[in-house]
Amino acid sequence: MSWIDKILPSGVRKEEGERRSSVPEGLWKKCVKCDAVLYRPDVERNDDVCPKCDHHMRIGARRRLDIFLDKEGREEILAHIEPLDRLKFRDKKRYRDRIAAAQKSTGEKDALVAMRGTLEGLPIVCVAFEFAFHGGSMGYAVGEKFTRAAQLALQESIPLVCFSASGGARMQEALISLMQMAKTSAVIERMKIARVPYISVMTDPIYGGVSASLALLGDINVAEPDARAGFAGPNIIEQTIRQKLPKGFQRSEFLLEHGAIDMIVHRNDMRDTLARLLAKLTGQELVAATADEDEEDASSADSEEPVEFNPDNRDD
Repeated sequence: MSWIDKILPSGVRKEEGERRSSVPEGLWKKCVKCDAVLYRPDVERNDDVCPKCDHHMRIGARRRLDIFLDKEGREEILAHIEPLDRLKFRDKKRYRDRIAAAQKSTGEKDALVAMRGTLEGLPIVCVAFEFAFHGGSMGYAVGEKFTRAAQLALQESIPLVCFSASGGARMQEALISLMQMAKTSAVIERMKIARVPYISVMTDPIYGGVSASLALLGDINVAEPDARAGFAGPNIIEQTIRQKLPKGFQRSEFLLEHGAIDMIVHRNDMRDTLARLLAKLTGQELVAATADEDEEDASSADSEEPVEFNPDNRDD
């Protein structure tokens, strides 16, 4: 209690406390790009994109999958896979203690969440990185979960979509984490041979071993606006080559201009755009599109004038 609270009458202190407790917490959110104070429900309705400056805010893996997949028929897969401290690694803390702390703070077992569901009626397997878990770094559990998700997509001949947000390979797992690059790249090659579509979506940020493997090996490589992607950070590159990098270096717009990615898609348009791409790649029809076409056909049929049947005009 501060000194001013001590000299205030008890009735005043009580009323002030009641007034403060009546104000709900967490209703406002500040945009990190334009510093605008935003009403959180409005931001969530806009898929966590700032309505003022269009900045794509960072979101968790489950939030990502929730706004991307159809509401019905989704199920989490491979949730039993957990990281292992095979090397008994220790820096300032033991690696297993870091894992336990990350699991407690995020509620996830590791930095990748995998789900099986549908996208506008098309069956798909979708995985998303949880950046809040060790910076979305890729260790044994992430590589194993991605590989098994890809194998499931191969077995059932359904597309795989990956939303990447990572700082790279997990240093606490050393060579084991680097092996995941080869493992994930190999299963993606098997998908390519079997002609099972794989779409990679890069979100902010995506660096290191993840960008050098699964993130840039998609049949179609997509990125959100203004997302950062590359192997090493721009500061390290500048110090190495001792040159000033161009403006916007490693941003998605720069990568698109130089041919590193195929397209940039706004988060609000991600569902519709990827659904159309997957429908083209698999030769299937979208449920939503078919329903819209049926409605248009019904409305056009209602607008036509009824024709009276004449048995003399019928074809023999």
